[in-house]
Order: sequence, then C-alpha cells, then structure tokens
Amino acid sequence: MTDYTTVSIPQDLADRVEETIEGTSFSSTSDLVRFLLRSIVIQHEKRGELTESEFQEITEQLQDLGYLD
Repeated sequence: MTDYTTVSIPQDLADRVEETIEGTSFSSTSDLVRFLLRSIVIQHEKRGELTESEFQEITEQLQDLGYLD
C-alpha cells in the first residue's frame, strides 16, 4: 500500500489549477502536482542533478501555472 502526505497550497492557487486542468487528462489538483513532481524527479535522476538552466525552466513553468510568485 502506498503512503501519502499532504501538500498545502493557497486556495486561490487551487482554484486556478482546477480551471487549468478542465478538459485535460488530470482529474484533480493532486494528479497535476504528482505529474509535475515526478517530471522534476525523473529529470534529476537522469542527469544526477539539474543544471541552472533546467532549474530556471522548471521554475518558469511553475510560475506560469501559478505555483510560484
């Protein structure tokens, strides 16, 4: 059985995510967050560490989605 933990995000961000995932294959905010985190971890595992450029690209993508200010 898989154990889970809770990640808190501001309600206004959660609302924006819900709007963003409408019409996509993501059924919930949790699905999207798991996808994003897996993507980051997989990139990290493949390369051993993220380059500054890769980190910046991920940061910009998260900002565009409203996860970061």
